[in-house]
Amino acid sequence: MSTEKIAKVQLGAEGPEVGVQGLGCMGMSFGYGPTDADEARATLERALELGVTLYDTADMYGAGENEKFIAPFIQEHRDELVLATKFGIVLDPDDPAKRGINNDPAYIRKCIEGSLSRLGVDVIDLYYMHRRDVNVPIEETVGVMAELVAEGKVKHLGLSEVTGPELEAAHAVHPITAVQSEWSIFSRDVEAAVVPTAARLGTAFVPYSPLGRGFLTGSFTNAASELTEGDNRRHMPRFTGDNAAANAALLEPVRALAESRGVSLGQVALAWVQQRAQVHGLAVVPIPGTRKRSRIEENTGATHLVLTESELELLEPIAGQVAGGRYADMSFASAGRE
Repeated sequence: MSTEKIAKVQLGAEGPEVGVQGLGCMGMSFGYGPTDADEARATLERALELGVTLYDTADMYGAGENEKFIAPFIQEHRDELVLATKFGIVLDPDDPAKRGINNDPAYIRKCIEGSLSRLGVDVIDLYYMHRRDVNVPIEETVGVMAELVAEGKVKHLGLSEVTGPELEAAHAVHPITAVQSEWSIFSRDVEAAVVPTAARLGTAFVPYSPLGRGFLTGSFTNAASELTEGDNRRHMPRFTGDNAAANAALLEPVRALAESRGVSLGQVALAWVQQRAQVHGLAVVPIPGTRKRSRIEENTGATHLVLTESELELLEPIAGQVAGGRYADMSFASAGRE
């Protein structure tokens, strides 16, 4: 495990300086089954010690509970970190698996006040539109977000799961500091349009689920049989049934590469994502999620791993062979709009 601090990078042309790897906080209290709260809090502290400074949450993670969970840590270290949260996904209290999307101006204003209150801060460093409501012009959504910047409630704007043209339209209204979408050895649809657009506009890319929600680490093979009730991955097409078996076989070259380098599968997956920065010419700051100190040490250690051209070529075909979509309903992601 590495104990060396990670390097820093500027988050887009006009954004703050952050560690080259951030931390996705969702799983600390939401989405992935039972958690050890004390260990999760210790993980937040250990991440900061290792140079992780971008901390990512959202108002829908546990209906605000995730923001509340990380709030004491955020407040204690406010000047040392960059806080990101999001609005736009609406939970159905009667059906936890159901998701809606709302980008209405009044809803956005309600969301920012709720997040500021739960986090106990005066300003959000990076505020994301979590998902695009296609019934609301993106110029209107970003216009309201820009008003929040003018009012001093938000410093920088981000978008999640948008297409290249949507990013272009949004950026014309107000500079977009970062785009957040799934990007990993298994998920590369963003490379078609939004990544090149982000590179041209000076927008950073923040890959979520760079470890394929843990699947790329080899920590589970079939979500339905191995993961606990309440774990969202049990309902994702890639991780169950025949798809899971087929996708597990795709990890063999990752495993062979990891063994040859004396590193973990997860470190190979993270190193691949990190090297997209050089491939595509933009800042790339993945936000793997974890709630264990040992994992944060492993993950940040991957920032010091550089894969060779021949190793990258070995991993190149994998995404095209993955069975199953990222979500059961892919209208929830940008790929269906490209």
